[in-house]
Amino acid sequence: MRTDTPRPIRLKNYKPAPFTIDKVSLDFQLDRTATRVTSRLHMRPNPSADTPTADAKSAKAKSTRSAKGSKAEASTGTLVLDGELLELESLKLNGEPLPRSRYRVGKETLTIRQVPRAPFTLDIVTTCNPEANKALSGLYVSRGMFCTQCEAEGFRRITYFLDRPDVLATYTVRIEADAEAASTLLSNGNLRERGTLAEGKRHYAIWRDPHPKPSYLFALVGGHLASIASTFTTSEGEHVDLRIYVEPGKEDRCGWAMDALKRSMAWDERRFGRAYDLEVFNIVAVSDFNMGAMENKGLNIFNDRLILASPQTASDATYAAIEAVIAHEYFHNWTGNRITCRDWFQLCLKEGLTVYRDQEFTADERSRAVERINDVRRLKLSQFPEDAGPLAHPVRPASYIEINNFYTATVYEKGAELCRMIATLLGEAGFRAGMNLFFERHDGEAATVEDFIACFAHVSGRDLSQFMIWYQQAGTPELVCSLDHDQAAQTATLHVEQVLPPTPGQQRKKPLHMPLALGLLAPDGEELALKLKDGDVVENGIIELTQRRQSFTFEGVRERPVPSLLRHFSAPCNLTIDLSDHDYAFLIAHDRDPFNRWQAVQSFVTRTMQRFITAARTGKNPGSADQLIEALRAAFFDRKLEPAYRAELMRLPGETALARIIAHDIDPDAIHKGCHQVMRAIARALGPEFEKLYRTTKPKRTYDPSAEQMGLRAQRLAALTLLAYRGEAADKDRVVQHFKGANNMTDQSAALYLIATHVPAARQATFAAFHERWKDDHLTINAWFAAQAMVPTASTLERIKTLQRHALYSATTPNNVSAVVNTFATVNPVQFNRADGEGYAFLADEVLKANAFNPQLAARLMTQLRGWKTLEPQRRKRAQAELKRIAKAPGLSNDVFEIVTKMLD
Repeated sequence: MRTDTPRPIRLKNYKPAPFTIDKVSLDFQLDRTATRVTSRLHMRPNPSADTPTADAKSAKAKSTRSAKGSKAEASTGTLVLDGELLELESLKLNGEPLPRSRYRVGKETLTIRQVPRAPFTLDIVTTCNPEANKALSGLYVSRGMFCTQCEAEGFRRITYFLDRPDVLATYTVRIEADAEAASTLLSNGNLRERGTLAEGKRHYAIWRDPHPKPSYLFALVGGHLASIASTFTTSEGEHVDLRIYVEPGKEDRCGWAMDALKRSMAWDERRFGRAYDLEVFNIVAVSDFNMGAMENKGLNIFNDRLILASPQTASDATYAAIEAVIAHEYFHNWTGNRITCRDWFQLCLKEGLTVYRDQEFTADERSRAVERINDVRRLKLSQFPEDAGPLAHPVRPASYIEINNFYTATVYEKGAELCRMIATLLGEAGFRAGMNLFFERHDGEAATVEDFIACFAHVSGRDLSQFMIWYQQAGTPELVCSLDHDQAAQTATLHVEQVLPPTPGQQRKKPLHMPLALGLLAPDGEELALKLKDGDVVENGIIELTQRRQSFTFEGVRERPVPSLLRHFSAPCNLTIDLSDHDYAFLIAHDRDPFNRWQAVQSFVTRTMQRFITAARTGKNPGSADQLIEALRAAFFDRKLEPAYRAELMRLPGETALARIIAHDIDPDAIHKGCHQVMRAIARALGPEFEKLYRTTKPKRTYDPSAEQMGLRAQRLAALTLLAYRGEAADKDRVVQHFKGANNMTDQSAALYLIATHVPAARQATFAAFHERWKDDHLTINAWFAAQAMVPTASTLERIKTLQRHALYSATTPNNVSAVVNTFATVNPVQFNRADGEGYAFLADEVLKANAFNPQLAARLMTQLRGWKTLEPQRRKRAQAELKRIAKAPGLSNDVFEIVTKMLD
């Protein structure tokens, strides 16, 4: 058990770095076990450090720490650099070796005394062991390739440095390595020189990045790689060489990523006026990576599952993810790189904004309605539970122990929703003007959320100070609404109350400024004009909420309307309004807002499932689902709907979504039973229509990743999935035949998962066939691991433990761990939440195992238990016991310590 308590880092204590680093020169002698790094830092005291910021003025004078290990006192001439797992060979100040009495090497710092108060150079030589670095932070080796991951604090594992985002410098990097083992040598910026040494046995490359950047954006790759190449000409007429590097033999799986990159570059020019700014743009695919991808300036490093795609190896979901993540990392070139974060508390400034930008890209490239549905589904399944549990934190946290723990759905997805609300409040032109000013004011700077919001306030002339509360308060607001109709006065009054539930450390909340998009539907389904009683017209169907309670009265409403509220999910809120089953059926049939039509389906199905879940627990009669089924019949088989949108309507709420809504004394067995009863009733009643839809939906036989063809495949698979719930012999055979006849991974993996969950008799043969076909592909085989983790039987946990001993599984490869452990915990809730607590014990074992070599991975696994307090008492007790076991374990990392402490608080 840890006896020390790590000191939290607090936003209010921010102080500028005492020194700046203007130029960095790095020389790498790559070696798998002893890489030698020579750095020359051109430094000077930071004059801004003597002028405390507003945040710093309110902090205690004794606090000098703004990021883990980054501290210095310019007034005493002492410099403290960050460094971890490094061997210091030599140290020179202005070219002169420093005596041992002038510096001290600590576990996480290098302290140098009597530093000049004028500009100086510091030469540092260190060695590190990339092969031993299983944390995948800093410089490490993946399948024989040298690569780096420096966000958030990985650069300190490469050399001693002021490893914080507000220290910006230009970098010149020389890389030397064995010419055969590392034929490709890459770093940030533009290639300036390359050559051979030692009679061709070794070679080198020199890269220079002219744009000042923080150390977290540094990148290096060295390995035996192949590539595909293309070019792009910017709107400014500049020629850019594009390359994607992969393991040899996989070049034919990079075409989609390259296409997505070029479309992203063109879109950012059209939509935001942002052109690329280097001679080259390189991407490297890496097998072992903690994140999805990283936006390092000019050298993006990707988890290879988000680069490699072919019809045979990647599903439509993977193609869509590659497109979105390629766009996301490219868009960071301006929102993250050219303008970066002043400190890690401002992480949402780059991540939330860039998620919003990649969502808009996908909406423009594909279906805006479908993209919005998918955005909100992800938000509700990942971020809303985070906001409702012990790990709740504001979009901009006020403190942290380990910054890696704040790469969360709240920062990313909720952060994007805040940007979307600004765009809704200001309109498209106003948002673009604010973004233009943000780029103009802060290019080349490390900025804050206040800097960002100030730009929109300036261009709009509006006071957005109340909007800033969104960045400061945790929790998901609830809008409690009611509608009164006065037939005599022909008015309808909408009453809205903001309910702001308490979250850890924030018991009392302030009302928020948010847009509420709405419509009122007449009994004939027509949309009513929204004219307020005071004579104002509601522009674009949006009213603004700023008070805890507000009422809005609309004129000219002859008959009781059905309200359509929170259209296109205009604010990240829960919505409560007393609508009848008839009202939901009416909205499903008539609502013109595609998001709210989808939401009406979700709400009606959820209400019905809740009745059946209650019946499963109490033994009472749940009644019928007939009214729901008739409403779904009208929605599912509306010929005017595009296939991709129809497929989303047919993706009904699952057990995880129902558990989130129930939110207390959760009984996973009852949820499983109730959900399956409703799904089976729908499948049986609408079976003939689903069969016809399955037969008549005909995607091209030759795989095409276009939005249209993806939509057709999604529609066909949605029908196949619902028929599987009916469970007749013909339905099971249909799934098996779909697997056998599949000529692409979309169809094959979908059928594989359906067989895992619905067709017991075919599991063993199907798993064996898939393994034989894909055992030599380290990415595709993860679908085989995942399918077996989905099997909803009591033997699955033992099967998983056996799988972890398989030759193709590695506990140090995050993709493998995700395929098995995360799939089990998220897709198989009944078996993960076994009444005997063995699922929780398994997860705790995995957390402690990963804690020893990859704390980031361990902490992320722990979040699968974030909802433990909402379980029924017996399961709650068993989950708590496992959390306590983790908390008492020796050698706990800061990452895991912070998470488990909050979860047990």
